[in-house]
Amino acid sequence: MIEIPSELEGKHFDLFKLEQMLKPLGYTIGGNWDYDHGAFDYKIDDEVGYQFLRLPFKAIDGQLDSRGCTVQLQRPMLLSHKYQRGVDDHANIGNASASFNQFQEPVDKDASFPEKYIEVGKSLVHEVESSILNH
Repeated sequence: MIEIPSELEGKHFDLFKLEQMLKPLGYTIGGNWDYDHGAFDYKIDDEVGYQFLRLPFKAIDGQLDSRGCTVQLQRPMLLSHKYQRGVDDHANIGNASASFNQFQEPVDKDASFPEKYIEVGKSLVHEVESSILNH
């Protein structure tokens, strides 16, 4: 995991509006969320697993599944998850599993992040800052 300091940290947004701003940029709500916290994920690559930028958030007003929930963004991070090859290769078909197979346990949740994608991650954070902080 590599944290990327950002102007996004601590900013408050209506969750529905935030999702509407991030989806066109390629972000999806990550599968690992609860009633009080979650994350938007941007898949950078799928080199021997998945490399992605995560924009974590926590609910500060309401629950994530309720209308009008306000969330606070936390520090963005680059993550790399490595999955077993061959076990469920047939499960990697289709849109739902194309981004993250949430039913398969990662072999290494904290796999080292490829150096070549660190700058990509930083530029993605700058793109999000420009897009949503100027709304």
